[in-house]
Amino acid sequence: MEVVSGISKLHHSNIAELLGYCSESGYQLLVYELQQNGSLHGFLHLSDDYSKPLTWDTRVRIALGTARAVEYLHEVCMPSVIHKNLKSSNILLDAVLNPRLADCGLGVFFEDTSDNLGPGYNPPECTKPSAYTMKSDIYSFGVVMLELLTGRKPFDSSKPRIEQSLVHWAAPQLHDIDALAQMVDPALRGLYPPKSLSRFADVIALCIQSEPEFRPAMSEVVQSLARCVQHTSINKRLGGDLSTSRRSDDSDYGYY
Repeated sequence: MEVVSGISKLHHSNIAELLGYCSESGYQLLVYELQQNGSLHGFLHLSDDYSKPLTWDTRVRIALGTARAVEYLHEVCMPSVIHKNLKSSNILLDAVLNPRLADCGLGVFFEDTSDNLGPGYNPPECTKPSAYTMKSDIYSFGVVMLELLTGRKPFDSSKPRIEQSLVHWAAPQLHDIDALAQMVDPALRGLYPPKSLSRFADVIALCIQSEPEFRPAMSEVVQSLARCVQHTSINKRLGGDLSTSRRSDDSDYGYY
């Protein structure tokens, strides 16, 4: 009941809203508003050949909305809330693809952080749940951003060994413009502003640093991503440089 009380106090446009609960013997349930488009994980990794991929503009806005949710948990809530389970399957998408972060306020139940998060998300310092901090959330968020950038899973055993861990494979290439262009999700078909891509990669590089103290606060991440969104919007209005393909029609670039 203490957990339910805490969750019921979380109110943010990018956090899944708790509608109710059941606390009877054998039936302990939390009831949330249904999000029509499922999870970000499903969109990125489980879509079939007939599914329309997320555009670059939508990906950046999903990252920004999720960052604002975590900023609220870390820097607005008193006391601060550490999520401890930040991953793409816990980022739900509503009817217009706005993100709603789920599992907020449930950190007390995550006894084994590594198993709960799944391979690829766990920060290097978190060998036990007690080691998890707000900076650990930042790392996991950086991994989600990598998923948005590359379309790859955080850990994929089907890839060559050197590419199985997304962070280990991608981190050395984030500041290499040519390598970065090769890393981008092929589903985007080259439709993105290169400057926005570079800035997005810069934010990722900060978030996934191995030393927690060097990772930024989420408020800094929000500011950086807001600039990415602003730059993307300016490019759309001016019909600017989306990519070497020079395609900028709204049917291929923007919301759908």
